[in-house]
Amino acid sequence: MLKIRRLPVRAALGRKYFGTQKTIAIRREDQSVWERRAPFSPLHVRKLVKNGVRVIVQPSNRRAYPMQAYLNAGAIIQEDISEASIIFGVKQVPIDQLIPNRTFCFFSHTIKAQESNMPLLDAILEQNIRLLDYEKLVDKKGQRVVAFGKMAGVAGTINILHGLGLRLLALGHHTPFMHIGPPHNYRNSSMARQAVRDAGYEVSLGLMPKSVGPLTFVFTGSGNVSQGSQEVFQELPHEYVPPELLQKAAEHGNPNKVYGCEVRRRHYLERIGGGKFDHVEYEEHPERYVSTFSKKIAPYASVIINGIYWAVDSPKLLTIPDAKVLLRPAYTPWLPTSMGAPALPHRMLGICDISADPGGSIEFMNECTTIDTPFCLYDADRNKDTKSFKGPGVLVCSIDNMPTQLPRESTDFFGDLLMPFTPDILQSDASKPLDSHHFSPTIHGAIIASDGKLTPNFEYIRDLRESAIRSRQKESAQGKPEKRVVIFGAGRVAAPLVEYLHRNPSIAITVACENKELSDNLAKTFPGVEGVYLNALESVTGVQELVANADVAVSILPRDLHPIVAKACIREKTNMVTASYAKDNLTCLHKDAVNAGITILNEVGLDPGIDHLLALECMHEVKALGGKIVSFESFCGGLPAPEFSDNPLRYKFSWSPRSALINTLSEARYISHGEKVVINEGGELMETTRSLNFLPGFSLEGFPNGDSTKYAKYYDLPDAKTLLRGTIRYKGFTDAVRHLQFLNLLDPNDHPILHDKGPEITWRQLICHLIGIQDHNIIYENLKAKIAEHSQSNEAVTVLEDLGLLTDAKVVKCGSPLDTLTYHLSIKLNLQNDERDLVILRHDIGILWPDNKRETRGINFVVYGDVNGNSAMAKTVGYPAAVATKMVLDGEIQERGVILPFAPEVYRPILSRLRAEGLNSTETSKFH
Repeated sequence: MLKIRRLPVRAALGRKYFGTQKTIAIRREDQSVWERRAPFSPLHVRKLVKNGVRVIVQPSNRRAYPMQAYLNAGAIIQEDISEASIIFGVKQVPIDQLIPNRTFCFFSHTIKAQESNMPLLDAILEQNIRLLDYEKLVDKKGQRVVAFGKMAGVAGTINILHGLGLRLLALGHHTPFMHIGPPHNYRNSSMARQAVRDAGYEVSLGLMPKSVGPLTFVFTGSGNVSQGSQEVFQELPHEYVPPELLQKAAEHGNPNKVYGCEVRRRHYLERIGGGKFDHVEYEEHPERYVSTFSKKIAPYASVIINGIYWAVDSPKLLTIPDAKVLLRPAYTPWLPTSMGAPALPHRMLGICDISADPGGSIEFMNECTTIDTPFCLYDADRNKDTKSFKGPGVLVCSIDNMPTQLPRESTDFFGDLLMPFTPDILQSDASKPLDSHHFSPTIHGAIIASDGKLTPNFEYIRDLRESAIRSRQKESAQGKPEKRVVIFGAGRVAAPLVEYLHRNPSIAITVACENKELSDNLAKTFPGVEGVYLNALESVTGVQELVANADVAVSILPRDLHPIVAKACIREKTNMVTASYAKDNLTCLHKDAVNAGITILNEVGLDPGIDHLLALECMHEVKALGGKIVSFESFCGGLPAPEFSDNPLRYKFSWSPRSALINTLSEARYISHGEKVVINEGGELMETTRSLNFLPGFSLEGFPNGDSTKYAKYYDLPDAKTLLRGTIRYKGFTDAVRHLQFLNLLDPNDHPILHDKGPEITWRQLICHLIGIQDHNIIYENLKAKIAEHSQSNEAVTVLEDLGLLTDAKVVKCGSPLDTLTYHLSIKLNLQNDERDLVILRHDIGILWPDNKRETRGINFVVYGDVNGNSAMAKTVGYPAAVATKMVLDGEIQERGVILPFAPEVYRPILSRLRAEGLNSTETSKFH
């Protein structure tokens, strides 16, 4: 326990003020309705008055000690305190309450050039006020000698115990902590401690639910805050364990007591490159150290009570990515269910951040809680809920004025610490130069302003302010935000991607495209977005220049161009996001990306993308409950809405048709009832089509897509006997494609007749040539007969006629039949602005439960596009890519290299945020 050395006040003050009486004032606190502290208690005032000091107390009915107590102590109660030469307070003074040529003592919060308090500092300088800041009262070792730290620790710990009771109740567990109230509900801390002792007695009797498991409390640091916290903790039946035994206590401890663990810097800070923790080196070079707190300590902590001072550039205790891992629901064998009560979602239940440094050692707490709203639930998806104790996440208390919840004791405690320094302060006369005084080093070092200027020790504040002003002016002139994103490509999926990122004014967006009109249109739609011309294939240097100025590069270019962007990102150490499959030409860059320290995140679109996220969410839930995945079939596709499907392909294109057409020629591999099935490339795929009836109102068919077998490893499905991923189309699509195949219109190889330098040719002439008819002037009816004979189907003629491929219109030659047809269909079957499209995704997941029951769970994801707005394909590709980009920008994704969104800390937040955009799925379940 901290021992306070009480000096004889009469001796400390001496007799020198008896002849010339000094007048001081205690001002009224007006920063918060909860602020009931004072710098001196009535007892301190009595001692001051007895030693010849005249004390004026500004009236306040909110102050913890009543005015009558100060009056009885010999103080003068009056509103006007202007006759006092020294004015004591606790928190900042409103500018209109300042009095010129006086000495003011309070916590000014100006020593870091805090922008919000610079007007106050300016007024102090202008009015020739001498400002003494309690925060800078330090001894020879630089340790603070006047602070509320211990009381903050006491109040904070009572707060979190109170919150713990409410949180556990919301999770389904009544505990003894339910009977601990917030500290301001008690007359003093003794009453609060008695409530803690009562709860501890019940804990010792075994009244803690076994489903909660052993509770572990981690205290960071060993200073005043930690000491105050641990004094309260020690009222419970407890046992201390060193950090290396914390895991054992968490997993095998006795639930009839609680476990404490004091953690100091040396326990979790490791020197980069090796070597022991060196306190001196750390103070000078914190960047040389990395924190292992999230891996060694936090996973085994039920409650973390943080009281350490965090300096800029020093390692954080818990980062945003750390929270994603620690707060994701997971099966924990040492937290069993009991009597039907649910297991806890994760080990960590509460954090009391007494340091209350927004964005500091607890990175995800970027704002403080308040006494009115003391708690918030923070979950792995970065949601904050201040209205409920129920739901996912950890309960956080981060009140920045905790001591005022115990106002009398805080006043007593603070006044006891301040009194020994009061004689020195009382000699201050702000009308006289600072140099004419003989302050002790402790007092002199705490004077920030005097004689209308900053004192030498604090002149750096001016430099900080000027630097901040220059930075703001520069940012204002340049419009420079905090983060920069460059998007390569400006096709239809770009609009939702840009729109989502554009919502955050701190993100600057550049869109680079070889079609300048498309990027310019985005720039016009979203003010501040910059559109630039770029042909990525021809200007690798241009790609690198754009990447060099960005924090994240997003490529929605054709997938063959992704490596150009990726290599530039590796050179410039810039993160990257794509919605495409991670093909070999990207995965081969994995080591280079790791060495560059960057993330290249792929497959965050629709398919691939949302299909992964929904599958993994279900699979991980099943596995956590002991089930096995024995089969997985998935079909996905983008379609025109039924009313716009009136063409032979029953299909329309909102992007280049080439991928959709060439995929019909691709090889496919899947597993069916334990057997590996291989479909050879060249057209066999269209022979494997089957009807899909999961949405009876639609006439759908599907066929396998790519290599499904690799997902046994990707999804970790060792027990799956059936594994198939496929493509959805309306019935009739594959028949029409087969006709195009028979007529050689899907040949991807260059054809001499389609060389761009060759003679003009009509579609009718091209068809004749492809089926071997020499006379292009053949009678139309005979041509149709030849086509039917060649394709062995009369329907082929209808397909060609309806697609405009038997007319005398000129062909725009693109080298190969496939590319030539692609160009034609991109115009002929283009999804118009007044038409809408549709995305359908279906998962059928076979589950074997521990009781040998079998379940088939169906997941349906159906999204319509908006007429004259974003297409369904644009929304379901653009939004997940945008969400993933924002996560990379915010540091939520820390894994380096070429990665996929398969980790729970990645896919769960993406799904959560997509659902907030209205992109929802539904489930069906059938047991058999």
